[in-house]
Amino acid sequence: MIQQLTITLESDVPLRELVKSALQSQGQALEVGLRRARQRVADFEQQYGMSSAEFERKLAAREIDETLDFVDWQGELALLNQLC
Repeated sequence: MIQQLTITLESDVPLRELVKSALQSQGQALEVGLRRARQRVADFEQQYGMSSAEFERKLAAREIDETLDFVDWQGELALLNQLC
């Protein structure tokens, strides 16, 4: 299947430069998100005195109850796993 995309701009800035700038901006936003997620995971590890691996093991084994913090922790770990 052949797909085609046509972009028409009313701008003096070359399309290549606009795309490059947009990609750089998205890359920077992704880096900020990764740093925040890593920091949140580190905060959870420090707050609860266990590594993320230990947390996941204990949660899977039902050794700890699921709390709102633990749901957030799981979410941050899932995000990092998808992005890294």
